[in-house]
Amino acid sequence: MAQEIKDLIAKIQQEGVDAAQAQAAQIKTEAEHAAMKIISEAKIQAQKIIEQADSQAKKTNDSTRAALKQAGRDLLISLRQEILAMLDRLIKLDLRQALTAEELSGIIAALIKNAPLSLGSQVIVFLKQEDKDRLGQGFLKQLAEQTKKTVVLKSADGIASGFIISFDAGKSIFDFSSQSLSEYILSCLRPELEGVLKSE
Repeated sequence: MAQEIKDLIAKIQQEGVDAAQAQAAQIKTEAEHAAMKIISEAKIQAQKIIEQADSQAKKTNDSTRAALKQAGRDLLISLRQEILAMLDRLIKLDLRQALTAEELSGIIAALIKNAPLSLGSQVIVFLKQEDKDRLGQGFLKQLAEQTKKTVVLKSADGIASGFIISFDAGKSIFDFSSQSLSEYILSCLRPELEGVLKSE
């Protein structure tokens, strides 16, 4: 009887151990499955984060490149405008220095002498006040005698240097003011300047 009790106890112990081992194995398997699921989800989440980060980095990079490109364009436009403005100032300064009263008298005389008779006999020349005063002293009379035309000198506030001339009593004009001449010279130089700036 004692042996049977002993065997029964041993059997109960063995069944308990087996049950515990089976439960432990099941818990281990479930834990491994849970761990694998967590790892798999973590990998998916990590991949999503990496993809989002890559996408954001690409957007940031593209945005930065676009901003730099636009800044470069803006700088080039600003540089062109500044160069053209500087060139305009230099041309006007050179024209003012070149178009002295003596030079103007020669140019005006040549224009009036070579003008076709069909343009009319009354010529009006608009000048700045100082040039009008200088040319009015003798030059006007001499020119009228040589050309047999009535030449009238008038002052004009808008003329910094140069002159505007009319052969039909002011109905139409030819503009040789420094403003018009500088615009013309600048229009001739602008395409070449644009080409130089684009090639850089």
